[in-house]
Amino acid sequence: MDRSYNSARVLRFLADANVGRLGRWLRALGYDADYEPRLPDSGLVARARAEGRVLLTRDQELMRRRAVVGGEVRAILLRDGDLGGQLRQVARELGLSLDLALTRCLECNLELVPRSADEVAHRLPPRVRERQRRFTQCPGCGRVYWPGSHWERMRRRLAAMAP
Repeated sequence: MDRSYNSARVLRFLADANVGRLGRWLRALGYDADYEPRLPDSGLVARARAEGRVLLTRDQELMRRRAVVGGEVRAILLRDGDLGGQLRQVARELGLSLDLALTRCLECNLELVPRSADEVAHRLPPRVRERQRRFTQCPGCGRVYWPGSHWERMRRRLAAMAP
């Protein structure tokens, strides 16, 4: 069984207000990563426990109180303030993979669905319609993705941040 595929399907994350950018990049890797900038600590812990999410934080107090405020949850205290360092730490500690990169909506966190050019043509700039043939779309927000130069830049950045 391919462990990387399985881990992306099983591992789910909840980022607190201090590490929201990390949540977005975990989505780019294909992981279910939600971001809760306004929930109090007790709400973060309760949600992470209820949904089986790994809590991501830089807040040492939250890490100490998490057993008291709602039950012990799996959590990672991020040591680095830098996004690259945070991503490397999570990838190293949990064995994350790049195998499913760019399969999830960066905005909605939903898995992208393959679409034909005809299905999404009305949502594409003319140049993209002319040059691209592969498309995916978010079933939630409707955002359309294609493997253009921005995907290559993201892939390079993800690869550079990986352990």
